[in-house]
Amino acid sequence: MGKKKVEEINASSTADIAFLLLIFFLVTTTMSVDKGLSRRLPQPLPPNMEKQNMEVNKRNTFIVLLNSNNQLLVQGEVIDVKDLREKAKTFIKNEFNDPNLPRREEIDVEFFGKVEVTKDHIISLQNDRYTQYQAYIEVQNELVAAYNELRNEIAKEKFGMAYDALDEDHQKAIQKIYPQRISEAEPKNYGGKK
Repeated sequence: MGKKKVEEINASSTADIAFLLLIFFLVTTTMSVDKGLSRRLPQPLPPNMEKQNMEVNKRNTFIVLLNSNNQLLVQGEVIDVKDLREKAKTFIKNEFNDPNLPRREEIDVEFFGKVEVTKDHIISLQNDRYTQYQAYIEVQNELVAAYNELRNEIAKEKFGMAYDALDEDHQKAIQKIYPQRISEAEPKNYGGKK
């Protein structure tokens, strides 16, 4: 008896199938993209623009400093992080037109008509090089929460629903009233550790 001849498998289409499977998985697989913290930084001043009065800038700036000992100083006063949200809301809103808080200005906003807002306010968040990351994130969260609460309050008052439940056009209108302006300065060494 002779040896039986084994037939070879035709492998010419194997590469094609592997390529098609690769394409299929690339097209159908979704990749989760990590999102960073969204912050709007102030626009640089044009070179031909005159410097504004420092008193006006001081009035419109809410300085939040987190030092190397994780102490929170707001406008030069030591406060607890749990009080930051309310202080920030008071600053952003300036409901009673306090001359020490941002200047209120009337603007026209879709769905609202004429509204008085603190258009030029800015929150300046500064930290020390040795500030703990968790403390910094906690402060950031409180500042963002202040804007979220103000937006939510006006959404419920005007439209009877939460800000997140509104469509994009209504959300943009509310963002015009309470634009999120948090400027994060480069970390510095404010004393303490070296």
